[in-house]
Amino acid sequence: MLTFQARNKSNLAIDTQLGMEVNILDINDNPPEFKRSVYDVTVNEAAKQGGFIIGVSASDKDAPGTPNSTIDYKIISVTPTTKNVEFYIQESGAISFKGCFDYEMANKYSITVEAKDRGVVKLSSTVTIIVNLQDGNNHLPVITGQTGSANVVERTNGTSPLKIHTADADTRPTAAWRVRYSIQGDEGGHFAIHTDPDTNDGILTVVKPLDYEENTEQKLTIIVENEEPYFSCEVKERSPDGLWTINTNPPKQSSRNITITVEDTNDPPFFPDPVRKVILEENGAVGAFVDKVTAVDPDTGRPHKLEYSIEQDPAGWFRVDKTTGEIFVKESLDRESSHVTNGTYTVTVLVTEKDDHPPMTSTATIQIHIEDKNDNVPILKENIVSICQFDEVSGTEITAYDLDGDPYSGPFSFEIMGDHKEEWSFDPSHGNTVHLVKDKSVHAGLYTLIVKISDKQGSFVLQNLSVATCDCAVSPNCLMERNTQQKVGSGLIGITILAALMIFAFLLLSLTCSCGPVKSLVQVDNVLEDALLPSNIEKPGTDCVVPTILLKKASVSHSKDATFVSNGVQQTTDIHGVSSKITATHSLPVQMDEYWSRDRSQCYSSEKQTWMWKQYQTENRYQGSTFSRRSSQRRQGTYFISHSTLQSLLSQRLHSIQCLENELLDYEPQLYAVEDNSDNFVDLDPIDLPMNEFDPEMLSDLGPAFKHLASICNPGTLSKAEVMKKGI
Repeated sequence: MLTFQARNKSNLAIDTQLGMEVNILDINDNPPEFKRSVYDVTVNEAAKQGGFIIGVSASDKDAPGTPNSTIDYKIISVTPTTKNVEFYIQESGAISFKGCFDYEMANKYSITVEAKDRGVVKLSSTVTIIVNLQDGNNHLPVITGQTGSANVVERTNGTSPLKIHTADADTRPTAAWRVRYSIQGDEGGHFAIHTDPDTNDGILTVVKPLDYEENTEQKLTIIVENEEPYFSCEVKERSPDGLWTINTNPPKQSSRNITITVEDTNDPPFFPDPVRKVILEENGAVGAFVDKVTAVDPDTGRPHKLEYSIEQDPAGWFRVDKTTGEIFVKESLDRESSHVTNGTYTVTVLVTEKDDHPPMTSTATIQIHIEDKNDNVPILKENIVSICQFDEVSGTEITAYDLDGDPYSGPFSFEIMGDHKEEWSFDPSHGNTVHLVKDKSVHAGLYTLIVKISDKQGSFVLQNLSVATCDCAVSPNCLMERNTQQKVGSGLIGITILAALMIFAFLLLSLTCSCGPVKSLVQVDNVLEDALLPSNIEKPGTDCVVPTILLKKASVSHSKDATFVSNGVQQTTDIHGVSSKITATHSLPVQMDEYWSRDRSQCYSSEKQTWMWKQYQTENRYQGSTFSRRSSQRRQGTYFISHSTLQSLLSQRLHSIQCLENELLDYEPQLYAVEDNSDNFVDLDPIDLPMNEFDPEMLSDLGPAFKHLASICNPGTLSKAEVMKKGI
């Protein structure tokens, strides 16, 4: 654009202005230019004809819209040239192909594309396009052979009897080359096959044992295919216009039929019913039939001798007939045994082929459900408890359990027996756990209660319950307080006992020296221990007058054949100053001991009475929670006693059991701790204190057995012949 102006010379003002537009005619002086000099693309071999491969684009700097800038694209060369593929380019620069790629024929193509303008003098430029082919699965794998024996031993697994060889023309190790095997005809799932990644071979493996008796051979079909899906493309007709005509054939898989031979071996016997269930009653008859197990030998044509035995029987309750397999009860069944779980006891029976080397075996399991019987009584969970001493009513929790199951167990009924019904009670009295209530009139001390515990069927037990009561403001635990007292006083007790023994020995020595000739001994037979304490336990009497102090300290001993013999526990008691050393096989007679204890309680404080009973319990060392009320055994041996000593001791006893105003001894009652291992105190079972009332009138008629004692007190009642006959 040119502009002309005319100005006034005087003032330089523009008088005239003229504009002129100059158009420059374009000439084709710029060739088309591609954005890149080389294009590179990868195409799958299985790509379908007519599909887009890549697009090219060129530009021209000449005037837009003129022939000089209009570009035409053309493929001028393809290397290599194959008859199955033809590339073409569209006006937009998009490149496609006709036919079918074949990776094995050519895996890369180099295409030269020309871009030319339409000027009078046409200018052009070229670009190279590299088409890389990715191998596709256009070749099926083919089974070429097999190696291996194809024999399998029955009842074995993990072996590889066969290897399948396969060939594939595709590129290795691509997915188009890798082979995948499958098995047909293996309904039992006995085999598996996997591919060797290096060779493409298929390795057949036994994963589930075969049985010769079921099938002597196994026919299988092995099929191979590639991991990548197969495609087929074949040029049938080449058309100058449009796409070519091609054929796609469906895949035809390669397969091979094989036969696996099963080799026979000796099979173990087996139980057709390996788990059996039986119901038996608890405490049933020994020798009762339980069940019968029968094993089968699967080997054909080779019968074997089978023998049965018990493999597992934790409690040893059963036996099995080794020939027939019949099971019998060997010992009575106990449902509460630790070997019984939820009422079921398990027995394992073993069958063995005796004539085989090594012997083949098999097992069967017998699950025996034991029906419960009411053969257990309720038991206290704890038989030693403590209760704090309050002004009002107080108590503690008592729990019982029963080894039997429902309906032979709880909830239980609780009842206090004996003379403690007024001071002690249960509230409520029914349940697994009840509340033991102490009346406010009960003083501090150790009490033994007889508790009757009944289950739902009425079966009951009398059990001792030791209850310690104390002031909890002083000690929070009554049992702990007693243990502490025992620990503190153990040394003092030892010194006291040693001193008492020395005094006792001195008194015996004095008595022996001061007395005259020994009188003849009086033999007493058939002492009724369950009614009276033995009275014929004094040493031979004397002609002299024994001082009162010696009578108080007189020692009393059992003797057999004029020799002191200890048959059991040696016990020392001290009641109102009378020291007695008693050798016994069991315990003091229950009724008389209860009578003396009740009389002594009127003269002694409750604290001393509690200690004396506690001393008696510990020294006798009872084991078991239920005290035998009567001893059915009589002492063995013959007892000898002097008349004068017996008369003196009887007088002392009659005097001591009377409730006098003052104590017979000149010292205050002293509480001594029990000499024992204090750590085991709380573990001792309490001993029953029978509460039967003693009637003094029963002494009026004691029967013939007491005549021996009467003859000692009054020898004139028997003739000399009778005395000599009885050995008095």
